[in-house]
Amino acid sequence: MKGALFLVLFGYFSSTSSWHWIMSIDAHWFSTLFGWYVFGGMWCTSMTTIMLVILYLKKQGYLQQVNDSHIHDVGKWIFATSFLWSYLFFSQFMLYWYANIPEEVIYYDFRIENYKFTYWAMFMVNFIVPMLILMSREAKRNVGILSVVCLIILLGHWTDVYMLITPGTMGEYGCIGFIEIGFLLLFAGIFTFFVLNTLTKAPLMPKNHPYLDESKHHEI
Repeated sequence: MKGALFLVLFGYFSSTSSWHWIMSIDAHWFSTLFGWYVFGGMWCTSMTTIMLVILYLKKQGYLQQVNDSHIHDVGKWIFATSFLWSYLFFSQFMLYWYANIPEEVIYYDFRIENYKFTYWAMFMVNFIVPMLILMSREAKRNVGILSVVCLIILLGHWTDVYMLITPGTMGEYGCIGFIEIGFLLLFAGIFTFFVLNTLTKAPLMPKNHPYLDESKHHEI
């Protein structure tokens, strides 16, 4: 029941929060795709984080019931959500750029003019890296490849959030310095501690689930 309620609340507040907290920074700009765009980034980031947690726990000797097919499935979700985010990025950009309405295209003009390398590098990393590396079946089952790709994607989507916020708050003077990197490491550390500490308080495998045995023998 709690999970179902959370899905409803998250589906609503993930969009409204992105409007109020992020899109409002550029007060004279709006996008009907913005809520979906932010949600796509969160979804892809969540899947990569889940993958890293799974790989870490397996390396520590836990989740032995999780086999290569399970990892392959999560890898497919990372591949799919990366394409979803890229599609939403392109759809928003292409429509506004093609219309060339001043109050809409100024959002991209400013970022391309003052953050050209960071902006396009962020898009290329988040789109090209999953497409080229995670295309094959073998890559989605290789722990080393998955670990590296997931870390790259997380860094890429952190840069995406940086590009959503910094140009509107810092203008042309934004840069990735010690403060930005320090806060990234701080929140990554807090998140890692909280997640791993919480996992010690509950069993990692469900009990009496009707599909548990089927999942243990999952093969693709």
